[in-house]
Amino acid sequence: MSIFTGSGVAIVTPFNESGVNPDAFGKLIDFQIEQGTDAIIVCGTTGEPSTMTTQEKEAIIGFAVEHVNGRVPVVAGTGGNNTAAVIQASKRAQALGADALLIVTPYYNKCTQAGAVAHYTAVADAVDLPIIVYNVPSRTSFNILPETLLKMSEHPNIAAMKEASANITQITEMFRLCAGNMDFYSGNDDHIFALLALGGLGVISVVANVAPRDTHDLVATFLGGDIAASRALQFKLNPLVQALFTEVNPIPAKAALNLMGFAMGDPRLPLTKISQGNLEKLKTAMINYGIQIKG
Repeated sequence: MSIFTGSGVAIVTPFNESGVNPDAFGKLIDFQIEQGTDAIIVCGTTGEPSTMTTQEKEAIIGFAVEHVNGRVPVVAGTGGNNTAAVIQASKRAQALGADALLIVTPYYNKCTQAGAVAHYTAVADAVDLPIIVYNVPSRTSFNILPETLLKMSEHPNIAAMKEASANITQITEMFRLCAGNMDFYSGNDDHIFALLALGGLGVISVVANVAPRDTHDLVATFLGGDIAASRALQFKLNPLVQALFTEVNPIPAKAALNLMGFAMGDPRLPLTKISQGNLEKLKTAMINYGIQIKG
């Protein structure tokens, strides 16, 4: 059984002077579900887990599971470059009630392809949850090759791939080799339609933070057979996607939610507030899209 079909939001984490802001997080979760989001991905890149303490990450995963209360799947990001620590975090996420795990490829120490297989196998052996492998070479300096993913797909707990390499030749080969063994989600919001055309089930999305209904509908219309409507939604979303990546994610996404009236606070260092020039570009893109500016 697939973890989810449709739009999974890589949800922003709200911070205030006390740490994580649970009230603001609950309101954002409710907004997402009311607008059709099909899964909540907590502690993904957009949630800034690299600047959160272990206690904060566990608290926010537990809060998400409790607040969602079974309405949609909750996927917990537990990746890292220390296999033992990833196993520990993954076991804890399972105990907290997460439905699945999102695990990014190890970064900085740059393992071999065989090392990546061993890393994911060790984690998969240690938990009873389905794992989404996250391939994002632009952030990790490591790229999973199609043949490597095929080996990973042999493990019953390695269930899906979030693919963000932007290499369409590689992505097509991954689908050719692994379709039927695992599911695929786009990791790039401007490539959702393309991955659906190859057989993908949806997206793990940044833009869904601010345009959840259209992101859901892009997938739903495609899978429902209305290809033209799905393509039109991809074209509609793309200028907003571009505005959300004028600076490093999640700087613009957090700013956009603040503009919509959600109390997200500022990013944590080393991320900084969006520059004034890019803030104006973001506002323009949001207004052109039809998003109401409140903040």
